[in-house]
Amino acid sequence: MEKNTTKIDLDYYEKVVMYNCLFDSGYLGAIIDHLNPSIFMDKDIKCIISIITDFYIKRSEVPSLVEIKTYTDEPSSKESLKSLGVKLRELENVKFNRDELFENTETFLKERSVYNTLLEAAQKLDGGNLDSSALLIKMEKAVGINLSTSIGMSLLDDVDHFINELSKNESKISSGWRWLDNKISGGFCENGRALYVFIGETNVGKSIFLGNVAANVAMQGKTCLVISLEMSEIMYGMRFASNLTKIPMFELKNDFGKLKNQLNNIKKRNKESKILIKEFPPSTISPFQVAAYLKKLQQRGIKVDCLVLDYLNLMDSGVKGVSNMYERVKHISEQLRAVSYKFSIPVITASQINRSGYNSASPSLETISEGISLANTADCIFNIWQTDEDKDNGFINMGVAKNRFGPNFGSTVLKIDYTTLTLSEEDVRSGTDEVCEFNKSIKSLED
Repeated sequence: MEKNTTKIDLDYYEKVVMYNCLFDSGYLGAIIDHLNPSIFMDKDIKCIISIITDFYIKRSEVPSLVEIKTYTDEPSSKESLKSLGVKLRELENVKFNRDELFENTETFLKERSVYNTLLEAAQKLDGGNLDSSALLIKMEKAVGINLSTSIGMSLLDDVDHFINELSKNESKISSGWRWLDNKISGGFCENGRALYVFIGETNVGKSIFLGNVAANVAMQGKTCLVISLEMSEIMYGMRFASNLTKIPMFELKNDFGKLKNQLNNIKKRNKESKILIKEFPPSTISPFQVAAYLKKLQQRGIKVDCLVLDYLNLMDSGVKGVSNMYERVKHISEQLRAVSYKFSIPVITASQINRSGYNSASPSLETISEGISLANTADCIFNIWQTDEDKDNGFINMGVAKNRFGPNFGSTVLKIDYTTLTLSEEDVRSGTDEVCEFNKSIKSLED
C-alpha cells in the first residue's frame, strides 16, 4: 500500500486520536510510546489524554469512562470530561480504515512533535539556554516516529515469502581483500544494517586500514564518505592520492602536473567513483549530526554507498550529561548502527583498545576501550595488531574477534607499502583459520 500523503486536519485528528484511544486498546498500545499530552492543543482533549496515558502505563489497559471520572477531582478536569461527550458524538458513526488510521496518526504525531520541539527551541533561544545536542535528539525522535503495523515475518505461515527472500543474492561491497571478504560472506553489506569495527592500540595502522577500505570501496564505482576526527582533509587527501597513483607521499609535491594527470586518468577509468572527505574536530560531532550531514548530501543529490569514520572514540555522544565512558560508547555505537539502518549503508570505523590489550598478539573483545557495550552492538569486530618486528618489516596482522556473518576465528597478514600507505595481500607470510592458531603469538604463526 502506498504511503498516504494527503494533508490531514491536525485539529480534527486530535479528536480522532482521543476517540480511538478510548475504544481501541490495540491502537492505544501501538502509539503509547509517542503519545505525549503536550502535543494536543485542545485543553479538554489534553486533559483526558493525560488521564488515559497515565492509566494505561500503570495498568496496561484502557480506562472506562467511569474510571476516568475517578481521576477528575479538579473542577477543570470535570469540565473537560463534560465536553468529551460532544467531541465523541461527532465521531460515533465514522468508520476508520485501519491502515489509513495508523498512517494519519503517524503524520499527526510527527507534525505536532516537530512543532513542539521547534517551539521549545525558540523559547530557549530567547532565554539564551539552547542546548543544540538535546534539540537534535528530540528532533530525531520526532521525525523518526514509526507506527508500522507489520507483525514481522511469520516463518511457517509464509514459507514461499521466506524462500523468495532467501533466494535473493544480497549485494556486497568488496573490502579489497579476499580474506576479509570471505570472512564476512563476500564483503560489506551494500544495503547497510551493519556496523564494522576494527580495534587496535595506537599506531598499529587503524587509520591506514580505514583509508585503504575507503579507496577500495570507491574504486568499485561507489561513493565513499570518510569522516575524519583526527586528520585534516588535505592530509587524508594526500594519503588517497598516494594510494591511488602509487606516487610516494613525499614525492606528491614534486610534480603537480604528473599528479593531476594520474588522478584525472583514474577518474576517467572510474567515472562513478567518489571519495568524499569531511573533517570535524574531535568530540564535536555526534551520530545524530552524522545523520544530518548524510541527509544534507542526499538533498544535494549525493547518494553515499559507504561511511568510513575515523574513529569512534573521538565522537561526541550527543547526549548532555553523559560522562560515564561505558554509556558514552554504548550510545555512540548504537546510534551509528541506527545510521546504517536509516541510510542503508555499511558503517565502518575503528576503536582504541585499552591498556590490557597492549602488546597482545591478538587483542580480545575484553580489551576494547570502555567497550563491552561496543562488543554487544557491533556486527563485526576485527583485531589489528603489530609486533616490533612487524613494524620493521611492514606487516599488519588482522584477526576475527566477533562476526555475525561468518566464522569467529582466523587471522591473516597484510603487507604495508610505507611510501604510499597501501595495504596488500601477499603470500609472504601465511595466515591461518584454525581456532587454536588464532590465539597464538605471531612468532608461533611463523613457525
